[in-house]
Amino acid sequence: MSPCLAHRPESVGLARRLARSVLRDWRIDESAAASVLLVVSELVTNAVQYARPPLYLRLCRETAGLQVLVGITDGGRAARTGTWAASCAAEEHGRGMSIIDALATCYGSRSHGLGLTTHWARLAV
Repeated sequence: MSPCLAHRPESVGLARRLARSVLRDWRIDESAAASVLLVVSELVTNAVQYARPPLYLRLCRETAGLQVLVGITDGGRAARTGTWAASCAAEEHGRGMSIIDALATCYGSRSHGLGLTTHWARLAV
């Protein structure tokens, strides 16, 4: 699955709905699915706020080890923070990577050609 999402806050909800549908098809239990969906939300939110378009969501089921890989590909770091984050209080920021760290078995980023960057997290399911 690798749909192109609009580069706006509403895409967080759309990404969650798309991921939830895929996780149901894969018969991932509700508890594990909730963790995957939270990571999807955090990665898409970060991309909308801190990166340039495009915005792609990718989910891969890794049967060896029963894991799901979440990947969000964006257009690389934006020159300035998005208006969504800029309009929030300071205490509403900064928890996303802590959440991902707590839920994922590993995570990271990798740069591609043409300025694209993929931020990914692997979760046991």
